[in-house]
Amino acid sequence: MNAESPVATRPKAKRKWRTWWMQQLHTWHWMSAAVSLIGMLAFAITGLTLNHAESIGAKPVVTHRSAVLEKPLLALLVTPEAKDAPLPPRIAARVAALTGINPAGRSVEWSDQEAYVAMARPGGDAWVSIDRTSGAIESELTTRGWISYLNDLHKGRNAGPVWFWFIDAFAIACIVFTITGLLLLQILARNRWLTWPLVASGLVIPFALALFFIH
Repeated sequence: MNAESPVATRPKAKRKWRTWWMQQLHTWHWMSAAVSLIGMLAFAITGLTLNHAESIGAKPVVTHRSAVLEKPLLALLVTPEAKDAPLPPRIAARVAALTGINPAGRSVEWSDQEAYVAMARPGGDAWVSIDRTSGAIESELTTRGWISYLNDLHKGRNAGPVWFWFIDAFAIACIVFTITGLLLLQILARNRWLTWPLVASGLVIPFALALFFIH
């Protein structure tokens, strides 16, 4: 019985390792692509809308409401120890019912005359003011439409901590997608001579545009 020589086993081991590596790259590539596909499409579309924001009209819609906070609740509107403490839960719930704007958990600007809550949000803005003497409530809600909303999500503007962490997770998925794609290109490039010129163009073109046309 002839034992297989070490020299003969090396190509087999190399092919086995290459096959395993290709399988891993393909797995991570398609999984990261599936996770980030819709997000990349949405970010590409909002990239276009942001780039043409001046030519896309967005007429703000402003809704103003007035109400009066009942005296039993007004008595709860005492100055807290923290300068930016939120409204007491009962007051916040009542303000939400009267104005349609929920200030619960939001930082408040406290003064002797009023409690003012600014609530910037994607695609719009809102604020609530409560007169600490009379209990008069004034509120204003501004909306700028769905395009403005999606543009602000693209920028992460006033979207809160949950969206902040989603952007990080989405960015990591995109990084995995691009790196595994680059490694797959490196493996398959020997049969596709245009691979590296095209990859290089993705670097050279934006670099040249920035160098010569952005001042």
